[in-house]
Amino acid sequence: MAAWPNPYLPLLLIAALLAFEDWLSTPSCSGGSPALHPASGDLRAMLVADLMLLGSDATYADRFFRYHLMSKLITKSIQTTNPDLIIVLGDISAKGSEQSESKWVAVLEQFEGILGQYSSLPIHIVLGDKDVGGCLSLDGKLVHRMANHLPGLDSSGCGSFEISNTSFLSLNAIALLCGDNTLRFGVEKVMEMESHRFQRKRLNGPQHYPLGSEKQQDSGAHSWRQNSMTSGSGPIILLHIPLHKSDKSDGGIIGVPKFPEGAVSDHPLVSLSSKESGDDGTRLYDQLHTLPANSTQYILQALKPRIIFSAHAHSFSDYTHADGTREVTVPAMTWKKSGVPGFVIATFGQKGAVSVKCCSLAQEWYIVTGYSAFLFLTALAVRWSHWM
Repeated sequence: MAAWPNPYLPLLLIAALLAFEDWLSTPSCSGGSPALHPASGDLRAMLVADLMLLGSDATYADRFFRYHLMSKLITKSIQTTNPDLIIVLGDISAKGSEQSESKWVAVLEQFEGILGQYSSLPIHIVLGDKDVGGCLSLDGKLVHRMANHLPGLDSSGCGSFEISNTSFLSLNAIALLCGDNTLRFGVEKVMEMESHRFQRKRLNGPQHYPLGSEKQQDSGAHSWRQNSMTSGSGPIILLHIPLHKSDKSDGGIIGVPKFPEGAVSDHPLVSLSSKESGDDGTRLYDQLHTLPANSTQYILQALKPRIIFSAHAHSFSDYTHADGTREVTVPAMTWKKSGVPGFVIATFGQKGAVSVKCCSLAQEWYIVTGYSAFLFLTALAVRWSHWM
């Protein structure tokens, strides 16, 4: 058996591989990496979106390459940023609405496996359109079955929680897209109850009523119009679909690109009436990829959010609405929807300040090129050892 021409060459190759993996898994954050330890009393959240996991339907390439790499990237990012909780802003599944309940559970278990040792962190998952389907297939029973496996969500797919004196409210944004359906009414009821709870909290001090309790249900409908809350005094809102964003100059939607004409006709969220009406691409895009203007106004006026986090656009944006409410859109955590996967780190200060950093990860072609180069050099070294 031929000996290696240089006994240190295998060690050099392994060291190069480890250095490469450490480099590719370290996130690059805007404005520099967040401090490993936030100030005392501050709460730090890692927000990800659009993981598009396939569970038991995943291909071998997904299981043994993409998800393996995703696990390395996410765990290294958690080590680097040290979050107190993880929030998934929808589309954890690539086709949850088409899967059985057991396959939905397999997706959640797959995500837990990707997190590894960090699966013990507090986790909150918001439902997205890939999870529950579009307007034509949106079913309350399906949403209820899915929500049963996501602690903190009620039967309408909404949930509220508080951690370190910081209040969060996640809403089923898909229901708000879909006209007069029972799920939509349930989401609006949740918003009304949360609005009343925060108004009571402001007037009478902290009072914690579980969603659906009689204490919350004793208020009249739509009394958010007499909202006594001040701007920014409400909860942190978590959504999958971004709010409506109006450009005053031309009435268009800003922050995300428009589809070319006709490109959205087969999108699962397009209703049958929209397909038959001949609406242009811009109007369909407005309908499908941002919440309607009336739902946007309802959220802003009823809840006076401290800040809003949304997803679905697959790229990062930081936008301030006309009333001063800030909305941060989280990029996709998948190479399938974005060439540069990423996430957001948000730090919530005790005095109301919110710090946001967008972090990007290595592009897939960097990773493929790096591993290919390593395999090539290893094969070359082995062949060289046989020649010597």
